[in-house]
Amino acid sequence: QVQLVESGGGLVQAGDSLRVSCVASGRTFSTYIMGWFRQAPGKEREFVGAIFWRGGRPSYGDSVKGRFAISGDSAKNTAYLQMNNLQPEDTAVYYCAASSRSRVQIPKMSNMYDYWGQGTQVTVSS
Repeated sequence: QVQLVESGGGLVQAGDSLRVSCVASGRTFSTYIMGWFRQAPGKEREFVGAIFWRGGRPSYGDSVKGRFAISGDSAKNTAYLQMNNLQPEDTAVYYCAASSRSRVQIPKMSNMYDYWGQGTQVTVSS
């Protein structure tokens, strides 16, 4: 089992930046991919981005490309989501997810991930 705990959400204004973190514990050696999803009220869970935990180019959802960046610190078992130029439409609960299955490409479907954090709220005011 892998446990994921997000932190760093909050209330910001449009144009601001925010970084959220995800700390993994447990059987972290079995983690291949760390990803971020978000879900706004009344909407489906949306792929934000993900990274191969052992190195490689991150993959991003179309709505955040060029504004968000994912990174990881394997020594700290921590993944980061840096969000720049935030807009009201970015308001959502942001979830950290991990996949323990080796894949050639980063999956963008939520059912491809095995472990989930509890989520952290990000609210962007206009």
